[in-house]
Amino acid sequence: MEHNLVTATTIVRRTAVIAALPSSVLLALLPSTARAATPTGEAPTVSAKGAALVAGTSGKLLYAKGANTPRPLASTTKIMLASVVLDTSGVDLKRQVTVKQEYRDYVIENGTSTADLQVGDRLTVEQLLHAALLPSGADAAFALADTYGTGGTSAERTKSFVTKMNTKADELGLPNTDFVTFDGTDAGDVSTPAELAQLARHALENDTFRSAVAKKEYKADAPAANGNTRYYTWYNTNQLLGSYDGVIGIKTGTTTPAGQCLVFAAVRGDKTLVGTILNGSDRYADAAALLDYGFGTDTADTMKLRKLPADAQRD
Repeated sequence: MEHNLVTATTIVRRTAVIAALPSSVLLALLPSTARAATPTGEAPTVSAKGAALVAGTSGKLLYAKGANTPRPLASTTKIMLASVVLDTSGVDLKRQVTVKQEYRDYVIENGTSTADLQVGDRLTVEQLLHAALLPSGADAAFALADTYGTGGTSAERTKSFVTKMNTKADELGLPNTDFVTFDGTDAGDVSTPAELAQLARHALENDTFRSAVAKKEYKADAPAANGNTRYYTWYNTNQLLGSYDGVIGIKTGTTTPAGQCLVFAAVRGDKTLVGTILNGSDRYADAAALLDYGFGTDTADTMKLRKLPADAQRD
């Protein structure tokens, strides 16, 4: 799907020697004092073309399938969107942003998921982060990129924001991660399963992000243009949340080029696991199998997915 604000005729991917190294070598490069216990059971078979599971504390790679191969990210791109906003120096979560018509037009033109933001409503940055992460609202993502980018037009501001996303990828040491859009609508928004897991680990260090992605639903009220109050309810598209014991997020994504994508995290006892599924056909079963492998449990087979309300977004 082509992005109507930020385009690229050529995507230049940053390269690094580490990207070509096998997982065994990558593990050897990690500090031994930071390594968690390696799972001892048989590694699961997953439907995804790319997958990774890492220890949340150390980042140690516990499972890899095409872990160093870049693939389209779909809306898991919004993890980086949120990270750039939240890592902004002096970010004011209570700052109000007025919804523009072009945010709604963007959703219609690109056929994306939406938070159904209404023109003229004034939502806080914190509310917009929830709107971008839970129902995967591209309108909310647009609002954030437009607010935190620089330039005289929305096109210039969103383009500069995407540049910030790529700069953040460089800062985090993610050489095979590239962004063309702020919301993942372009097949040029790519990362590897291993790098995406490291991005998720970084994002989870922020309390606002961690709290948001752990919510099954979020209610917000905002001043409307007519002087009344608008009430919003957004449901988390991540059905693994509330279905597998210990899951604390993180983000879904689906486009035709990307297939089913999922970034997930779970905590049991003193162990945190973070994983990624890229281009899968049964992402929740894949994620549950990987978590069982990491935790040494066998609950995936009996897992029942949380049902979404009929009016909830699917992503």
